[in-house]
Amino acid sequence: MMNTPCPHDLLWLSDRDALEDVSEEWVASQWRPQLPVVVRRDVNREGRIPVGVRGMRRDQRAAGWANAAKVKRVVSPESLASRDLLVKSPFVSMPPVQGAIQLALREWPWVWGITGSVGYALATEVPVLHAQSDLDLIIRCPERVACEALLEWQQVIGQLLCRADTQIETPQGAFALAEWLRDGRVLLKTNSGPQLVSDPWALKG
Repeated sequence: MMNTPCPHDLLWLSDRDALEDVSEEWVASQWRPQLPVVVRRDVNREGRIPVGVRGMRRDQRAAGWANAAKVKRVVSPESLASRDLLVKSPFVSMPPVQGAIQLALREWPWVWGITGSVGYALATEVPVLHAQSDLDLIIRCPERVACEALLEWQQVIGQLLCRADTQIETPQGAFALAEWLRDGRVLLKTNSGPQLVSDPWALKG
């Protein structure tokens, strides 16, 4: 693979043996290589990619590792936020997809994408979302972003017809936008574990 997959990317693997060290029994019956796994945040071991497996039930989540040499396709959350893809989705009438379309109609000073059950459904057409599903969003912010701009985004998603949550991805890790705007400090998820910080870009408490 040319690029290292980012957290929340969806990966399709070439065969069952490409998924390693998963202990949950339901994975053997529910996961197959035609379904993607999602990149999670962890420290790579031996060049392997940390991934999670999604089951049909909300409580079915399993952590494992993927053989990087056996990744045959990568879909990013950003690619799922395409207006054309959203309007052609079989789930277009669902409130979370309608909410994503509302966001896609506007111009934003950053790259954003769709994760969670909505992103998984858009990428696979597997019906894992419903009318009450949350719209999980990610904004890639490699450089510091003005708080005012993020406040505008938060106000817009607060008016959607579904509940929406945004994670901000920095070079140091990821944090919940709502928490940061509310508290001025945030729990930053990093590859080596969570850290409480006031500046998510500087990684200083």
